[in-house]
Amino acid sequence: MKTLLVFVMTVLFLTSPSLAVAVKKGIYCGELKGVWYGPYDYMERFAYSHELNLVERHHFTPKVENLIDGESGPLGGDLNYTLHSWPNHHRALASLVKYSIKEKSTRIPHMKYPIECYFDRAIRMNAKDAQVRSIYSAFLSHRGRNKEALEQLEVAADLQPDSATILYNLGLMYFKHKNYDKARHYAEQAYALDFPLPGLRNKLIQVGKWRGAKPKGSGSGK
Repeated sequence: MKTLLVFVMTVLFLTSPSLAVAVKKGIYCGELKGVWYGPYDYMERFAYSHELNLVERHHFTPKVENLIDGESGPLGGDLNYTLHSWPNHHRALASLVKYSIKEKSTRIPHMKYPIECYFDRAIRMNAKDAQVRSIYSAFLSHRGRNKEALEQLEVAADLQPDSATILYNLGLMYFKHKNYDKARHYAEQAYALDFPLPGLRNKLIQVGKWRGAKPKGSGSGK
């Protein structure tokens, strides 16, 4: 199952209210530069495969990605290095969100900034990266900031309107807000793109908001 996920100051205030709040509180998320290396745009990773391989071989290894242990030092240090070198590294950001959930904190040992700063930096690196927005939405949703999570998913869907996963998650978010018409709208779009899980459709069926018959053998997938 696909999982989960994100400017200059003026753009922050226009497009990302939660990041604007961070700025107002005086949280400075640093210049976009690597610790020793980069930064590189993850959206251009295929053009910089050698540079990406170096970071992933020495810092963002499978045991770091799966939060088992650090590679070159503390786990947080390797994530910090990875996200300084590649600020919008999708898998590293997803691991960061999982780490935050695991630690029940938005401050991770050996990481320079609060977790939200890494999304600030990722968005500044490439404001058109839909996956960053999606991962950021997952972080906000877990923190109970559902309005902001919805805003980030809407941006993601605008940036990548053919992503079945993003459309499905946006439908789920609207369902959570009890906006069933929009939930059905995005569910229909996601299923038209062959999204495999029936969970959203089943939720809409249960509240009488799905148009058409319930598919045979549909399960309760999420």
